[in-house]
Order: sequence, then C-alpha cells, then structure tokens
Amino acid sequence: MSKQEQIKRFLSAGAFGVVGASSNRQKFGNRVLRCYIQNGKRAIPVNPNEAEIEGVACVKSVEELPPEAKSISMITPPAVTEKLVPLAIAQGIENIWMQPGAESPAAVALCREKGINVIADGSCLLVVLGYHDH
Repeated sequence: MSKQEQIKRFLSAGAFGVVGASSNRQKFGNRVLRCYIQNGKRAIPVNPNEAEIEGVACVKSVEELPPEAKSISMITPPAVTEKLVPLAIAQGIENIWMQPGAESPAAVALCREKGINVIADGSCLLVVLGYHDH
C-alpha cells in the first residue's frame, strides 16, 4: 500500500480514538483531537484521568472504544505505545497512526506482523488534515 492509500484507509473509519488526548490546548494530544473535530470527524478521547476533553466524553482505555472506532491516533511516549498497541489489536483496531514521537520499533513490528495498517514514518495527522489553532 502506498502512503496515500494507508492514510485514506485510516481516515475511512467511522470514528477515531485519540490515545493520549489532553485537556491542555498546547499539547499535541489536544490538537489532534481538535483537528478531527475541525474536519467533521467523530473523535473519542482516550484518557484515564479526564471525564471529557473539548466537550467530548472520554473513555478510560482503548478497550472502551466503540466498535466503529477502527482507527486510533497515538500521542503517547514510545513505552506507553508499546503497552497499548497489543490491547488495541485485541480490541479490533485496524489502523494505528503513531504521531511523531510516539513511534516504537517494537510496536510498529507487531502491527506489521498482525496485518495492521500502521503509519509511523513521521507523518503528522495535523499536516495531512490541515489543523488550524483557534
């Protein structure tokens, strides 16, 4: 699959989990969530410590994402990415986008081994979708 095909497949999901969503508007975990919302996409923040972010109800873990959330953006430290990718795969997630800085070679290898559409080459969702800070 080409990079454009990978991105198209990622963006075709009915809903998107934002793993590492943050209520701090300066953090990428908040900007990625707002980017989905700005583009009219259903985004579900995943944060065990927040009830809602940007007016959207949070789920505590990837296991709580609804079935239509087939794609997740990961804005997590690589060690956390490594722990969460196996849970995401077990949950039925088909597309994982590791934002720049979240990539883990072990997690990427596991995705490829399991046939997951993984984007972890430094591509940034904010650039692809076109993010504007309001």
